[in-house]
Amino acid sequence: MGAQTTDILWEMPALALALGYLLGSIPFGLLLTRLGGAGDLRMIGSGNIGATNVLRTGRKGLAAATLLLDALKGAAAVWIGERLVPGGALLGGAGAFFGHCYPVWLRFRGGKGVATLGGIAFGIAWAIGLIYLIVWIGVLAATRYSSVGGLAAAVAAPVAAFATGRAEAGILLLALGLIVFWKHRENVARLRAGTEPKLGHAHG
Repeated sequence: MGAQTTDILWEMPALALALGYLLGSIPFGLLLTRLGGAGDLRMIGSGNIGATNVLRTGRKGLAAATLLLDALKGAAAVWIGERLVPGGALLGGAGAFFGHCYPVWLRFRGGKGVATLGGIAFGIAWAIGLIYLIVWIGVLAATRYSSVGGLAAAVAAPVAAFATGRAEAGILLLALGLIVFWKHRENVARLRAGTEPKLGHAHG
């Protein structure tokens, strides 16, 4: 194996990961609220840059746009990664997730990853993404807790991947799901204490 071939074997996967990270690190919630005149999202509610906190500005349109764009960047990273190198879909998705949760531009203080993980799930396989979406919306509708809906979906994604024979995707989604739980540790503490606000109420 020549040196040039070896370089390509390393460079293309690294490129898929790097492009995924850059795409994922675009803080759509922060950008949209600023452009929409809603102020600095980090100074509102929980200070998180995700769609749930955007909703606390009272701008439902901006919250919906943030949710969609955060999901789309996850799906796009999977798509780009797959076209760069065989198996690059998972690298692109992982990069996007870490970019969203830990963006270098915001001193690594990003979102909690629920919407982006959903986009990654759809990018890997529509069936996995559909299960993710159904569980997310269903649990959210039943409990009115945004955090519980997101955490339930994060559990459903790897289960769906393993159930459909996508073991490699299942391992990745399990790892990313654990990070979602870590990012929601304060929400979990409030849920245990009975102080977690329901959707449409004060910050969390």
